[in-house]
Amino acid sequence: MTQTFIQTFILLILVTDPFGNVPLFVSALAQVPKARRWKVVVRECMIAFFVLLLFMFFGNHLLAAMQLSQISLRIGGSVILFLIALRMVFPQPGGPFGASEEGGAEPFIVPLAIPAIAGPSALATVLLFSSDTARDIALHVGALTAVAIVWLAVFLSAERLQAKLGPQVMTAFERLMGLVLSAMAVEMFLAGIREFIKSL
Repeated sequence: MTQTFIQTFILLILVTDPFGNVPLFVSALAQVPKARRWKVVVRECMIAFFVLLLFMFFGNHLLAAMQLSQISLRIGGSVILFLIALRMVFPQPGGPFGASEEGGAEPFIVPLAIPAIAGPSALATVLLFSSDTARDIALHVGALTAVAIVWLAVFLSAERLQAKLGPQVMTAFERLMGLVLSAMAVEMFLAGIREFIKSL
């Protein structure tokens, strides 16, 4: 159970990419008064948390309504994760999620909560966590809660992190995370292919 929790925690950290989103948060909050920035960070993290939680609990119902199988979602999700990983390893303008950096006003939901944190890859990942067993549900909710705490810790100290570590270190760390995510995406793709072959 511990290994599964750790794997789930690491996967959620990678797909939500808090460290890679530090520059986006710093830029988006630049026009927000300093006394209010922590409130905005907490609000955006809570919105992202509840959106992911919603997809986690109602994922099976969503799949049934759209007539999608777990196999197709696993393979499709792995492709998305691999593309995100490539953008992390080879940085693109706008960041790994192609998010636009909007300034001049207080950000609300977009672009911080969605798609910076709860982006397509994160939503596809938590859909895979849909389960009917209480043990698995508790494990996945616990992992998501732990990840949300990491979001808060990283984004509340985003300005200090960027100032102390510098852009080069942040980029190197993001590339390392991208490399790990690419390996996990390939593993997820192979698992989907194996399940598809068994279903034939």
